[in-house]
Amino acid sequence: MISDQRAQDTVNQIRNIMISERRSPRTVKQYSFLLEVFLEFIKKPLEQCDSSDIEKYKFYLATERNYSKNSQYLAVQALKYAMKVKDIKIPKNLTPPKRSRKMPVYLSENESSRLLRASSKNPRDYNIVNLLLNSGLRVSELCNLKSEDVEFDTGKIMIHGGKGDKERIALVSDKVMESLKSYYKSKLERKVNSPYFFTSNKGSMFHTSTIEKIIRTIAKEAGITRKVTPHTLRHTFATNILKNGGDIRFIQTLLGHSSISTTEIYTHLDSDTMREMYKKFGPKYNEELK
Repeated sequence: MISDQRAQDTVNQIRNIMISERRSPRTVKQYSFLLEVFLEFIKKPLEQCDSSDIEKYKFYLATERNYSKNSQYLAVQALKYAMKVKDIKIPKNLTPPKRSRKMPVYLSENESSRLLRASSKNPRDYNIVNLLLNSGLRVSELCNLKSEDVEFDTGKIMIHGGKGDKERIALVSDKVMESLKSYYKSKLERKVNSPYFFTSNKGSMFHTSTIEKIIRTIAKEAGITRKVTPHTLRHTFATNILKNGGDIRFIQTLLGHSSISTTEIYTHLDSDTMREMYKKFGPKYNEELK
């Protein structure tokens, strides 16, 4: 909470608009917090903000709050959104810093297999890991997945309200779908009364932090020492599709990216994989000389 009531009213208004637009809970929380930080800093109504305030705020984020470029980027996006919603002219200098592209962390095939084996003690956890590894779902999409969205006969999974409130179709293999069907049957036998496909032991909807904890625990049991998150499994899915010859546009569609540049970050290949692909697809001129 911030001290000025008018500023707090602005934050509440923006928060309610985001909720009505079905923005993800994480986005609502982050944008609301970052707007509070800005209004507390400038100590005047958002409508009176000018380019001078923006410069001071960006300097404040970088030097006093020690925000990384990614955090600064998010802060700018939150402020842009609030101004757009309130029909305020956005200052020209309200631009995010350029972010460096980090190579995404993904699991090897051996690590993926170990993760699946370690999760197999619990049918629910196994199907969570299996689905994330084989569909590229975001953790929020997995938590919001409803039983009616899983089409067992077609192998399709309907994703509603994904990032940016977009809808798309996720695909899985027959083997993965059979496993999901078996899990769902056992859930019906236990008479779990919930519209959500994956639920807690009490039958309630999962929070994303709970899924993250489940994945961390399983990774530890599998003997994987580095950090593993649900997003790591999304990276793994995309990387394997590319390694196996998948077209980047196809991967973009599967992941639900609006921009191809985002997909290029997800599917950045390491040097060993590039060497393997070069051997397979590179020029073969010199072979004729042998």
